[in-house]
Amino acid sequence: MPSLFEVTAGKLTGPTTGGSVTQATNKTTGVTLNSESGVITMNNAALGAAAEATFTVTNDKVAAADIPFLAIASGGTAGSYLLGVSAVAAGSFKITITNVSGGSLSEAVVINFGLFKGSAS
Repeated sequence: MPSLFEVTAGKLTGPTTGGSVTQATNKTTGVTLNSESGVITMNNAALGAAAEATFTVTNDKVAAADIPFLAIASGGTAGSYLLGVSAVAAGSFKITITNVSGGSLSEAVVINFGLFKGSAS
């Protein structure tokens, strides 16, 4: 993967491979997307108020020292969700989404992700 920043030009270049996947059954169903960046469309199953759902993203580009970063792109009520990476291992990472609204929501939240390559040394 090339450098994430092109310092002399001041441009963000980012990962060079991307893809997309849609979660099948519910908000805890794992997905597979073997790319350095991508878009995950979550299932629109209900997530109760103050509830969390965790799912695994299987990805052969992920090393144990890597740092996945996430952003909610669309599909959810603004300000109603918190998103985080709850584990990283060689070949996968876990995403936890929390409903911080006052009620149950049934939305197909769209998540953008990218990988920063990490190092243990």
